[in-house]
Amino acid sequence: MMLVKKALLHSRSHSEVSSKSYNMDISVLAQRRRRLCHLTIWKLLLIVGIVVIAGLVVSQCFAFALLYGRTFSLYPSNKVSIVMVVRNATVLSSSQSNKSFVPDDTSDSGKETGYEKETKEPDKRNDPASVDKDDPKASTKLTLSNVQNQAGILSIVSQRISTNGMGSSDADSRTLDSLIADKNSVCNVKQTEGCQPKDRKMKPLQFVSITFNNNSTMTSISRSVLKRWEKQPISISQMNSILLNGHVSSHYVRPRWFSVRDRELLSAKSQIETAPVIRNTPRLYASLFRNVSTFKRSYDLMEHTLRIYIYREGEKPIFHQPRMRGIYASEGWFMKLIEGNKKFVVRDPRIAHLFYLPFSSQMLRTELSGKNIHGQKDLEKHLKNYIDLIAGKYRFWNRTGGVDRFLVACHDWASHVTRQHMSNCIRSLCNANVVKGFKIGKDTTLPVTYMHSVEDPVKDLGGRHPSQRYILAFFAGGMHGYVRPILLQYWENKEPDMKVFGPMPRDIEGKKIYREYMKSSKYCICARGYEVHTPRVVESIFYECVPVIISDNYVPPFFEVLNWEAFSVIIQEKDIPNLRNILLSIPQEKYLAMQLRVKKVQKHFLWHKKPVQYDLFHMVLHSVWYNRVFQINPRG
Repeated sequence: MMLVKKALLHSRSHSEVSSKSYNMDISVLAQRRRRLCHLTIWKLLLIVGIVVIAGLVVSQCFAFALLYGRTFSLYPSNKVSIVMVVRNATVLSSSQSNKSFVPDDTSDSGKETGYEKETKEPDKRNDPASVDKDDPKASTKLTLSNVQNQAGILSIVSQRISTNGMGSSDADSRTLDSLIADKNSVCNVKQTEGCQPKDRKMKPLQFVSITFNNNSTMTSISRSVLKRWEKQPISISQMNSILLNGHVSSHYVRPRWFSVRDRELLSAKSQIETAPVIRNTPRLYASLFRNVSTFKRSYDLMEHTLRIYIYREGEKPIFHQPRMRGIYASEGWFMKLIEGNKKFVVRDPRIAHLFYLPFSSQMLRTELSGKNIHGQKDLEKHLKNYIDLIAGKYRFWNRTGGVDRFLVACHDWASHVTRQHMSNCIRSLCNANVVKGFKIGKDTTLPVTYMHSVEDPVKDLGGRHPSQRYILAFFAGGMHGYVRPILLQYWENKEPDMKVFGPMPRDIEGKKIYREYMKSSKYCICARGYEVHTPRVVESIFYECVPVIISDNYVPPFFEVLNWEAFSVIIQEKDIPNLRNILLSIPQEKYLAMQLRVKKVQKHFLWHKKPVQYDLFHMVLHSVWYNRVFQINPRG
């Protein structure tokens, strides 16, 4: 019995110990699980924290990289209240006529603008009435009394637009049209890829938004534009000094031997410098010129002395085939008139003072593009081969190194493709940018003349009387380059007397309205396009409207002899926000005097099928002659 009790007690004790041990094991396992769970949670929290902190650091670094050194002030601090960076702006459009526009971000450094950024239809680039023919909103219902905003009238992206995922885009000024969104759509860069050339490099857009206290207008301007405006442009007074110093130092390559023609040029120079003062000049308006007596003497000597030899070498269509319509018509008209001239042109190169290189920069660009030759070096090589041919055939080239050769070229690229192998030549260029290789005193500015009629080049000449010009200022044109979008942002639909539009329709009615605006305006705004030149300068003079030139570093046509400040207003690009105040500050008496001078200077900017004295053909020729004369120095 006792044994049974002991066995039962032992069994119960063993059972209790086993139960306790089991309960202990479960408790330990539960504790371990809790610890493992806690450890896992802490690890997850640590990973999430690291990711969040890394994201914050990256975003802060990115924001700092954007802001560091890229916040600028256009004006003194009392005029600017807010300066901030806006990035990744989405191009917007709506059913309304206004469209969004992204300013270009081209820089002055690196590649020269124009080579890989050229449009395939260069004749339309500066067309004042240009608009996409396929644009369904290109209305022809435009009236002078109620001008509606046309397709393609663009405004700069402001702070109010969406900033959703634009990413990177080609910010070059020549892709502006491809950034226009379709009707009733929101378009980012990926959606417009099909409109852009495939060979263009993509780069990020960066904008600076600025609020002005005077009118609370907010504008987005690309960083590169602000960089341009930070650099002080060459003023007219500085250009005057360069001209004077250039004539004193003479851009001169001493000839290997002094010829009879050199002595004739020296004699002409002496007579021009000692020209007697002329009191009465019936056909010339004295206040238009730097020195009317000097000009008159130089022009008379040119008519009686100058002889030109035209090289016969070169095959059509690049050589000896003028194009007389479109935006580059000036080079074609000069070629046509000089090759048919019997007064100045001679067949014997030994009696020539100047030698003309008869090529068309427009046809050079067009023909070589058709042969899949697009690069700058290829175009330069083509011209170099031509120069080598002439230099090997004519000893006169080697005598002077080319300083008595001249060319007349209007294409944007001409200034670039001629500045190496033709650097000694006198270049008459439309693209006269003093900070990009144009040499005042040697080179001369060719006026840009958009010719609408070859048969009647002076058709629709003239404008209304000053008392009937009720519009203060007028501009209409394509959004080429970086200046015009800024002009529209500030002045489109802002003031009733400031008629500032984008491109107008290209039909007959649209062109007529464009002309009427010019004929009815006091001032016509001549804002630069892709390059510094624009046909609006000559158009303004044609319609007797005082030109307002907004193009930094542009050397105006016939700068050697004309006093541009007497009949035009020259405004720096950064002063666009103050444009209206500047024009309103001009006294009425001064405006009337300038407008009268515009009418008087008009004769010097007209082409004629048969050249007449003091017309555009003779003025171009005189500028070349004048600069050549002042290159000559006595031997010694």
